[in-house]
Amino acid sequence: MFNPTKKEDGKLIGSSTEPFLMPRKNMKIKDLLEKNKHCEILLEGDDSREISKIFCCDLLSIAMAKAPKDGVWVTVMGNRNALAVATLADISCLVLAEGATFDDLTLEQAKREGITLLKTELPVFDIALEIHKNI
Repeated sequence: MFNPTKKEDGKLIGSSTEPFLMPRKNMKIKDLLEKNKHCEILLEGDDSREISKIFCCDLLSIAMAKAPKDGVWVTVMGNRNALAVATLADISCLVLAEGATFDDLTLEQAKREGITLLKTELPVFDIALEIHKNI
């Protein structure tokens, strides 16, 4: 079994059960919105929330079990169930990659939940790496 690894500078950890990129400092959603030029803001939630980790996953059952509190979740799952999982996991921000988006009813629900929603045309890995570089 592959054990989690950590670079000397503390920037990256990961394994088959912990697909996280660690932020370099205490970054807030506000900082992410200001620095990221590859995402369109679908909905601005609580921009004062801190970002704990970047999480990439397209399986809702794994995201429900593994998504970190206050994380930025990058996925292509642009449906109401993804929003429900983000709410349960207490995600700070959900980034839809590959041009995925939410319908109007889901956006209304996200507004009530206070989750920041972004979208991009970039692939999951590319946008996660871009966010990581900026934090």
